Amino acid sequence: MRSHQGELEVSRKSLTIERDLWDQTFFSFMTVKKEFLTFKAAVLIQRWYRRYVARLEMRRRCTWRIFQSIEYSCEQDQIKLHNFFSYLMDHFTPSSSKERDFISRMLTEEESYKDTELEKLCDYESVEVLDSYTGPHLSFPLLPDHATALLEAFKQKQQLHAHYVLKLLHETRRHLMQLPNINHVSTCYSEEITIWEGFAVCPLLTLWHLTYFLFSYVFNGDFVDRGKQSVEILIILFAFLLVYPKEVHLNRGNHEDHMVNLRYGFTKEVMQKYKVHGKKILKMLQNVFCWLPLATLIDQKVLIVHGGVSDMTDLELLAKIQRHKFVSVLRGKKRKGKSRHMDSKVINGESPVGVDPPRSSSFPGSCLQPGLASTASRTELSQWVRQTVEEELEKCRRQVGFSETPGDKELTCVSSVTMTESELESCETSESSQGEWKQIVDLLWSDPMPQEGCKMNTVRGGGCYFGPDVTENILQKHSLQLLIRSHECKQEGYEFCHNRKVLTIFSASNYYEIGSNRGAYVKLGPDLVPHFVQYQANKTAHTLTLRQRISRVEESAFRALREKLFAHTSDLICAFKGYDQEETGTITLSDWATAVESVLHLGLPWRMLRPQLVHSTAGGLLEYKSWLDYLAVEQRSKEHIQSSLLETIYRNRSNLETIFRIIDSDHSGLISFEEFHQTWTLFSSHMNIELTDDGISDLARSIDFNKDGNIDFNEFLEAFRLIEHTHCDDKAALPTSDGC
Repeated sequence: MRSHQGELEVSRKSLTIERDLWDQTFFSFMTVKKEFLTFKAAVLIQRWYRRYVARLEMRRRCTWRIFQSIEYSCEQDQIKLHNFFSYLMDHFTPSSSKERDFISRMLTEEESYKDTELEKLCDYESVEVLDSYTGPHLSFPLLPDHATALLEAFKQKQQLHAHYVLKLLHETRRHLMQLPNINHVSTCYSEEITIWEGFAVCPLLTLWHLTYFLFSYVFNGDFVDRGKQSVEILIILFAFLLVYPKEVHLNRGNHEDHMVNLRYGFTKEVMQKYKVHGKKILKMLQNVFCWLPLATLIDQKVLIVHGGVSDMTDLELLAKIQRHKFVSVLRGKKRKGKSRHMDSKVINGESPVGVDPPRSSSFPGSCLQPGLASTASRTELSQWVRQTVEEELEKCRRQVGFSETPGDKELTCVSSVTMTESELESCETSESSQGEWKQIVDLLWSDPMPQEGCKMNTVRGGGCYFGPDVTENILQKHSLQLLIRSHECKQEGYEFCHNRKVLTIFSASNYYEIGSNRGAYVKLGPDLVPHFVQYQANKTAHTLTLRQRISRVEESAFRALREKLFAHTSDLICAFKGYDQEETGTITLSDWATAVESVLHLGLPWRMLRPQLVHSTAGGLLEYKSWLDYLAVEQRSKEHIQSSLLETIYRNRSNLETIFRIIDSDHSGLISFEEFHQTWTLFSSHMNIELTDDGISDLARSIDFNKDGNIDFNEFLEAFRLIEHTHCDDKAALPTSDGC
């Protein structure tokens, strides 16, 4: 019995052990399975997240490309428009002293002012400060307290009186005149040097910590055209420059140019804030800008310029240039002579096929090419100039509302004799002057590229693209170790390229849209190792997630792109019809992408962007008229204007505003009848338009809708719309044609 009980006890223990082992095994299995499933889930989540981030990054890059392409195309338009007016003026023979004076004021500028002329121009003493003025007061020489008072006043939305603005500009000019073309800064004097760019978009509060300048600061150009507070930013920078002349250093940027200011808003801002004395302030600013140093050199090792360099950059030559002679680098030194002789065959588009414009690493639209020794190159230049001018004339015809008639196609000039070599010589500046101009242009307008070599910057329309080999050659030639530049918006606020030999720094956060990019500045110590500080100036951007920021910026980019597409509706229809040979009203999506690029020339990945722009297709085909109608409805929801008129306004508004400000040579915000008369005399002499003096006067009076004897921009724009409307009615009355 006991033996049997013992066996049962052993059996129970054995079963217990087996059960425990089974439980442990099962538990271990379930643990392993759970870990396996967890690991598998983690891998799946990781894959999903990587794909998600990759898609966001692709959207961000496409958005960035859209913004940059549109921005650079606007710069191209500005340069082309300026070249057009420059050519008109260079080939216009004034018939009276009044016309000569008007042409002198319109685009040309004095290369240098005598001190007596500047004193008269400035004349701040004649600008009385009334007792009712409650803004900040300045006394010279400036003290740190004055700079602090300015900051506090601008925080309170106060405005500095024109008297003090003119006095400040006068003192700033006197100080800048004493500076060399290339500032030399040493970390021995200041243990830390900070480099900024694009300051005008940063809130004024970001300047508050700069009140006490313990270290040195280099502000690398583009102080204006960056927002609604460019005037205040400029005043603050000039004030700090005078208070701390050894600590504050300013480089000239491509926007420190009165011709660029005409388009990008600074001229308009000055005239709005200083309606009475704005013209004096603008004239003084022109002369102050041209005295800004071109570069800064830190410890003879780090070169700071706004744009970049080229294969022709020579610091020794730059140090000797009389920089103040280049008031606007968009327009080179004055040409030696004028010529009105053009070959009518070439102007009418009958130039030999295959003639390309001469290569240049400066402005591709300029006819000022140095070193054209051979007759063949001069002939190519002649042909290219004539062809380019005809294209710009045709643009101007459309902008002012003149329809093309058979007579227009047979446009002739004063002489149909081919331009001779001596006449071409008159279109060129001296080789030395042209070389100096090119040095400055490349410094202010150039961009780096990953490829080797140096070529003209066709994207911006000015300056050049320089490769790693160019950077290496420049650094070795001048015993440098780093090039710091700005001129380009970067998502993180800074970016290295060319084997970390070139550093781009961009200090304006939210440049394209809230959340589009961070701002950054860089600090250099005695070891010259860059240390970066990044920031977001807008509080809203801090509350947005990555997806929300990208979606917000993407929406803004595609809105701008749709406006661009709508502005070229007529050209797009012509391009689409070229692929729609059977007139079905549909084209393939591949043809759509090719046609859109052929019209806009933005270099965008249209096939990738297509889902955001084209929402409905049938069988892989696009009904292009319906798509264009959709774009028109989208834009008309914002502007209650006839679709065809709205298209023209969208396309030409920037050019029209620039043209208006060029004609308004005294920056009064109004075009006088005399200015209007002289401008139309200039246009009519090149468009073969027969307009009598009485006819021009009648035209001016008809545009002056409120009959105050002047034409403001709204009247100018309204007249353009009316002319375009009449032009459309005339076209509608003609027999229909399938051709474009």
